Amino acid sequence: MPTNLSIKNAPDHVVARLRERARRHHRSLQGELLAIIESATREDQPSTPAEVLAEVRRLGLETPGEAVSIVRANRDRR
Repeated sequence: MPTNLSIKNAPDHVVARLRERARRHHRSLQGELLAIIESATREDQPSTPAEVLAEVRRLGLETPGEAVSIVRANRDRR
């Protein structure tokens, strides 16, 4: 059975950033918060190439050297 959760006294700047993130992902604030919680509680799984690419894009990396270091770090975690 689903459980209702509540976050009280969230700072305005945090809420604003969450709303922006939800907008970018085409979700409601509620949907974005649930996606964040699901992601945080998911067991560690190997990253797929698509996930690595998404992380590279999220970080705004532009040089091949930086991308290589992320891929190597990801491999080293396994």
